[in-house]
Amino acid sequence: MQKSMKSEYFQTGSSDILRLNPVDNVVIALRELRQGDLSDQMSGGLKTSVSRGHKIAVTPIAAGENVIRYGQIIGQAKADIAPGDHVHVHNLGMGAHQQDYAYASANAPLPALDEGRIFQGYHRVDGTVGTRNYIGILTTVNCSGSVARFISEAAEKSGLLDAFPNVDGVVPIVHGTGCGMSGKDEGYATLFRTLAGYAQHPNFAGILLIGLGCEVMQVSDLVGGRPIRPDGVLRYMTIQNEGGTRRTIARGLEELRGIAELADKVERAPAPVSAITVGMQCGGSDGYSGITANPALGYASDLLVRHGGTTILSETSEIYGAEHLLTRRAETVEVGEKLIERIHWWEDYTARNGGEMDNNPSPGNKRGGLTTILEKSLGAVAKGGTAPLRDVYKFGERVDKHGFVFMDSPGFDPCSVTGQVASGANLIVFTTGRGSVSGYQPTPCIKLATNSEMYARMAEDMDLNCGDIVTDGVSIEAKGEALFEMLIRVASGEKTKSEELGFGGVEFVPWQIGAVM
Repeated sequence: MQKSMKSEYFQTGSSDILRLNPVDNVVIALRELRQGDLSDQMSGGLKTSVSRGHKIAVTPIAAGENVIRYGQIIGQAKADIAPGDHVHVHNLGMGAHQQDYAYASANAPLPALDEGRIFQGYHRVDGTVGTRNYIGILTTVNCSGSVARFISEAAEKSGLLDAFPNVDGVVPIVHGTGCGMSGKDEGYATLFRTLAGYAQHPNFAGILLIGLGCEVMQVSDLVGGRPIRPDGVLRYMTIQNEGGTRRTIARGLEELRGIAELADKVERAPAPVSAITVGMQCGGSDGYSGITANPALGYASDLLVRHGGTTILSETSEIYGAEHLLTRRAETVEVGEKLIERIHWWEDYTARNGGEMDNNPSPGNKRGGLTTILEKSLGAVAKGGTAPLRDVYKFGERVDKHGFVFMDSPGFDPCSVTGQVASGANLIVFTTGRGSVSGYQPTPCIKLATNSEMYARMAEDMDLNCGDIVTDGVSIEAKGEALFEMLIRVASGEKTKSEELGFGGVEFVPWQIGAVM
């Protein structure tokens, strides 16, 4: 399990800097530091002012030498670096990096916890359990998106759900694709999995599926020849067959009422916490992400796994350079090889589209203290705790194993979460250092602040402050346990800040792969 960082602080009257591993040649500033500070720690003190979350050299680092954080390589010095120097984009670059994957060499199972923990959820006929009880209006194509919104707005204005107190609301799932694409390539298969995953999601009590009629992603292909929802709570139509916008809205309202009558019959009932599946995300990361919120989430992830639950790590482009930490934890060699196959796919994908795998960190990440993708990835992987990696899934592919798993996705947060929800996540936990704001209906999103300053500034958007791991000496274990308890409360119906603010209207972002034609 993750250990508290508190015992590794350098003390300078107050906790000013943090060394994460005895072999590190940089430390992290825990407050805004000025030129000359830390003179009792290093000859001459700081050579320049350094912002909170940024790195400071504590030993001489020659040009071309590796820079070490977390006990791992985060890049190479682009020039000679002296003790007390600020280490960032001006003197630290990627450099070559080779990893020893050591497949399945450190995959010891975590001891199971049999405490009978439960939450109050919505039981579905396929054995899954929802944390919310929404009705979804799912669209096959951009061309039916406005009509889906019209139906949702008409339902709200008419008070259609007033008579159905067990229904949480109507969620229009609209997007910008579904046509102008191949009907048989990887992009089509990815969108198909995503839409099918939402149609079957346990947080939806029923689905109204709307198409235009002439698009590539046909309604008949989604529903034909197989039960897209085993409970049968699926209605579908196309605008062209209904005779236009107004008639589709009128028919849609009729269908919503019928779905709502069925959905309202489902009430919350006790369910084991093993029915919880958490999608784990980080966005707007900073230099604190890998030492506060991410390892706290990793600890909570391990707790949920030990109770039989499931956690999903994603963002393949943001584990790049740290994938060796996951391959070692792979349950089998084959699982580890599946992850590396995805890494190689991404290397080819970025190359053929004129991109680079070290395109990250973003400008906001850099302002927060992150310099290279290697550094960012090492912090991001901390969200996954220490449990064995049970399997690797494609974007939106239904997760069919309990435990800690990986789902391939971009690092773009709304897109990555869309895939996790399609794969079955009924909760999302999102860590942020800069202050990301978003929500992901039908799945509630818990926001973790990595630093206390941002939490104080954006408390209306953040559910839990993890910055007190640094400011107040709270242990990672204690924060992880607090998060685990919050997972159970939110799964049972407690609203998150993003739900209270009404987020979720624009965050459905399917991954578009391939040519737009």
